[in-house]
Amino acid sequence: MRIIESIPRIWKTTYLIICSWYALNYIISSIVEYSVDQPFSFVLWNGFYMLEAVCIFILLTFLYANWLFQFKILYQIIGHVAGLFVHFMGITYLRYYFDYYLDGRVFFDDWKEYMLDLLSWDAMRFYDQYIIAVAVYYIIRYFQYIQNKEQEKSRLAIKNKEMQISLLKSQINPHFLFNTLNSISTLVGTNKVQARKVITQLSDVFRYALDSHEAGKVKLQHELNFIENYIKIQQVRFGERLNYLVDADPGCMSIEIPPMILQPLVENSVKYGIAPKDDGGTISLVVKKIRGGVYFEVKDDGLGLNAKKVLDGKIKGTGVGLKNTDKRLKSIYGNNAGLHINAKMDGYMVSFTIPYKEGLLMQEIPEKEMVAQQLEES
Repeated sequence: MRIIESIPRIWKTTYLIICSWYALNYIISSIVEYSVDQPFSFVLWNGFYMLEAVCIFILLTFLYANWLFQFKILYQIIGHVAGLFVHFMGITYLRYYFDYYLDGRVFFDDWKEYMLDLLSWDAMRFYDQYIIAVAVYYIIRYFQYIQNKEQEKSRLAIKNKEMQISLLKSQINPHFLFNTLNSISTLVGTNKVQARKVITQLSDVFRYALDSHEAGKVKLQHELNFIENYIKIQQVRFGERLNYLVDADPGCMSIEIPPMILQPLVENSVKYGIAPKDDGGTISLVVKKIRGGVYFEVKDDGLGLNAKKVLDGKIKGTGVGLKNTDKRLKSIYGNNAGLHINAKMDGYMVSFTIPYKEGLLMQEIPEKEMVAQQLEES
C-alpha cells in the first residue's frame, strides 16, 4: 500500500484511463465475437484474460520506460525497440495460447500459420499497445519537466527578491550608522554630558537597527521613535537650525511597515536640504490614511532645486539610501508604491503610499503575483 501511495496521482490516473480504454475495446470485441461468430462462454473469458495481460504489460512498460529514462537518448531508443519486440512476442504468444493452443492446435505448423497471419496490419493492435504507453509516458515526463522548470524559476525569483531586500537593508543600515557616528565624534571633546546623552540615544538606534533587521515588519510607532532619536542626534550638530515636526494619524500607529523605510528620506532632507542652508530649516513628516492605503510624506523647506543633489522624478543624482528605499517599496508592495518626488526652489517633498485595509495589517502583494511581476520586469 505504501508503494501505491508513493506513486504520483497523475501516473495512477493515466494508468486507469489507458486500462479503461482497452477494457472498452476488449468488451466490445468479445461481445461481438460471441454474438456473431462463436457463441461460447470461453470467448468472453479469453477477452477478460487478455485484458488482464494487457494491463499488466502496460504497467511493466511504464516501469521499463522509467528505468530507461536515466540513460542517453540513443540507449533509450535501442531499449524501446527491444521492448517493443518483447511486448509483441509476449502478447502474441498469449493470444496464440487462448485462440489456438486451447483448441488443440499445438503443433509448430499451427503456430507458424498464426504468426504468418500477424505479418499484416492486424499486428498493429499489438504494437500500438506498447507505443501508446511509451508515448504517454514521455508526454507526461515532458510536461512535468516544464512544470518543474517554472517552479524552479519561481523559487529562484523569490530567493532573488529575498536576497535583494536583505542587500538593500544592509546597504541602508551602515549608511545611517556611519553618519550618526560622525555626529557623535563632534561632541566627545566639547560636551561630555551631551555626548553621554547622545550615546544613550545611539544605543537605542543600534538596538532598533539590529532588531528590525531580523524582523520583516515593525509598528509605525517604533519607526517614528527611531526617527525621533535620529533627529535628536542630528540636532546636537545643527542646533536650532534643524526643526522637526510630526503629523501622524493616531489610528496609524499600530500598522506595520518595513523597518528603516523612512530614515533615508529624513536623512536626505538633513544632508542635502537643511545642512547646506545657512539658516537651516524644518523637516515635517506626515502620515495619514487615504482611500485604500496609508500616505507617507517627508517634506523640508531647504535648498530644494538649489541643492547639489536633488531627488527628482527619475531619482537622479541621489545616494544609495533613497534609491534602495524606492526599490524596497516596489519589491514589497509593487511599482505603485515607489517614491514620488516634488522638487521646488524652496525645498522638496518625497512621498509614497502603501496599501492598507481598515482593521487589517498591511496587505502585501500576493507571492505569485509578485514573482510574476519580477519575471516580467526581468
